[in-house]
Amino acid sequence: MKPGIVFLVGSGPGDPGLLTVRAVELLGKADVVVYDKLANFSFLSHLRPGVELIDVGKQSDQHTMTQDRINMRLVELAQQGKRVVRLKGGDPYVFGRGGEEAEVLVAHNIPFEVVSGVTSSIAVPASAGIPVTHRDHCTSFHVITGHERAEREGSAIDYAVLAALPGTLVFLMGVKNLEQIARQLVSQGKSPSTPVAVIERGCTARQRQVIGTLETIAQVVTDAKIGSPAVTVVGTVVGLSSILSQTGLHLPLRGQRVLVTRTRKQAGRLSEKLRAQGADALEIPLIRIEPNLDASLWDSLFSKLSQANWLVFTSENGVDIFLEQMRNRRQDVRSLNALRIAAVGPATADRLLVAGLVADVVPTVFTVEALSQTMLPLVTPGMRVVLARADIANPEIHSTLVSVGCLVDDFPIYRTLPEPAFHAILADLLRQGEIDWITFASSSTVDAFMLALGDHRDLLGATQFACIGPVTAQTARKHGLPIAAEAKVYTLDGLVQAIGDNLSASSEVLS
Repeated sequence: MKPGIVFLVGSGPGDPGLLTVRAVELLGKADVVVYDKLANFSFLSHLRPGVELIDVGKQSDQHTMTQDRINMRLVELAQQGKRVVRLKGGDPYVFGRGGEEAEVLVAHNIPFEVVSGVTSSIAVPASAGIPVTHRDHCTSFHVITGHERAEREGSAIDYAVLAALPGTLVFLMGVKNLEQIARQLVSQGKSPSTPVAVIERGCTARQRQVIGTLETIAQVVTDAKIGSPAVTVVGTVVGLSSILSQTGLHLPLRGQRVLVTRTRKQAGRLSEKLRAQGADALEIPLIRIEPNLDASLWDSLFSKLSQANWLVFTSENGVDIFLEQMRNRRQDVRSLNALRIAAVGPATADRLLVAGLVADVVPTVFTVEALSQTMLPLVTPGMRVVLARADIANPEIHSTLVSVGCLVDDFPIYRTLPEPAFHAILADLLRQGEIDWITFASSSTVDAFMLALGDHRDLLGATQFACIGPVTAQTARKHGLPIAAEAKVYTLDGLVQAIGDNLSASSEVLS
């Protein structure tokens, strides 16, 4: 069997926007992704269906898999002919053990490629308003590990040399040893008043930072309960933080980690809106859309269209699948010229516009019930209506139109199915208290979430839930989920606004 290939890929410091184009390309083609705890879970949105995920989860004092075992696992996977992405936080060759993994791959004649990532040693200080070099302060910077090999006797770090350097010192993974690092630098001649910044979870919505001096920083970090992962910056450039801190850090959803449960294809739009407001949006698609590929169904649907007066869509997915089938069958959209088209909401109407189709009817309240009532004055007995919907769509529009004498041809053109591939990741994040909000943009996402949750309601903790509208909220409440935010306007923008309004109201109460 021809061996596969291993890609040692840096995922950057945490901001999904700092994932490289090459990394995104490789994730989309991977058979297996081997990831660690420092890889931002936003990478999930770039994977193709069916990819195998392997968590090797190395953290301080917590190893899901030893480094030697990781090395050999990469070899084994490649020998099975697979395309393997070994995803690491930051850059694979900057204290990421990428060099060790590459050596093992070479020893076993496994092809590999290294894809650099944006290193946290530069990006995290920058996100805190600290340039690691500045002509008025220093002309060099030095990156040092703050976490040496446990089996090493003594330290390989020459603190005397570091203390004498005029450049900025950047320590990675050094929170646990911060007191010792500061004491060593001072003992070797560094001024106790040298400014120091420690930045926790840099380049994410949960970023926090504290500033002190070599003399005080250990106590400052303890008092603020700063933990890993964190980057420590030592040098006069730290003083620039107060004037160079980015204004984006004060957005209304700053500090909130929000879970997006929509399909892989749809999740991105909501994530973009959340990130624009400062949130750390995490995509874990709990559902997937499966088109109905029954040729006889589509033959019947297009046949009925030639006799119909109305074509009705109850979702964006329905529009996309319908238009895809038109293209596959080389159907001309001009053949729909005689039809009136109804869409359940503006997002569905916008999907029609992609093909140059303008919806004749869009209700002011974006529900199937409202669509039914909006159409009633516009239809007469004997009119033919083609309904393109999901298999689990609300049947009310069908029964309402039939009740006034319409001839309704009802076509379930796609199925909404649970996506179990990410259940373990979801449980892990909930267990660690890593999710502040879970968003539901449809009742099917609620049902899929409850399936993923199983009997582990104890994992929910302080996690709050936000729904796109009353129908979805009703489904959530039937499952016993308390809804903290419900959109007043049933759109993605309305959903984001509802979360912001809840946080604003909560902060007012606390003040």
